[in-house]
Amino acid sequence: MIDIHCHILPDIDDGPRTFEESVAMARMAAEDGVDVIVATPHVNEKLYDPAEISRRASWLRHLIRKENIPLTLLTGADVNTVFAPQQVNQFTINETDYILVEFPHTHLPATAKNILFQFRIHGMKPIITHPERNPSIKSNPDLLLELLDDGIFVQVTAGSVVGEFGRGAKKCAHYLLKKGVVDVLASDGHSTKYRKPLLSQGIKGASTIIGEEQARKLVFTNPMKIIANMSFER
Repeated sequence: MIDIHCHILPDIDDGPRTFEESVAMARMAAEDGVDVIVATPHVNEKLYDPAEISRRASWLRHLIRKENIPLTLLTGADVNTVFAPQQVNQFTINETDYILVEFPHTHLPATAKNILFQFRIHGMKPIITHPERNPSIKSNPDLLLELLDDGIFVQVTAGSVVGEFGRGAKKCAHYLLKKGVVDVLASDGHSTKYRKPLLSQGIKGASTIIGEEQARKLVFTNPMKIIANMSFER
């Protein structure tokens, strides 16, 4: 499986504090069946130097190899929409055209459609992260459907599918799955103790809604195309 959204780099956001904790997350993910993780630190209050993300990822790769953990680590970022697209074009997933875009945790901005359009005209393909946890979308999931033009994608948190983020997020995730607008399931992992870097339970839950074949696309086929910068349609 491929996890395109995980806060596994240490001491850079609200994820692990140490490299030891990062390695423990890597081991947990691999044991769950994850083969590839994209390290996606938050880019919200400030713009990190992409070189710093690369340095931390490089050292974590070294430690993962040293521990014989069968996991490939790539880089990206979880980019808040407070930044203009031209400010964050160095934070795409694995240097592709795909970029994780996070709306505020409190609401969906009235300008959401234009924000996504701006990413598109700057040559990027925005992937909306965990919309099922956004209060506005949670109460009215059709708001998300109105945003989904060509080249705009949706990532739901695996834990939301099985109720780890509450009843509202679970109900919204199921609705979006039934509507066929979910392109990827990812862990949004932060720790080995809470918000774990796991996908298998989410896939099992999704399989009961959309079938095993379609559910597997959300952690195999589609994320593989994303990290390879290939086009795909939902």
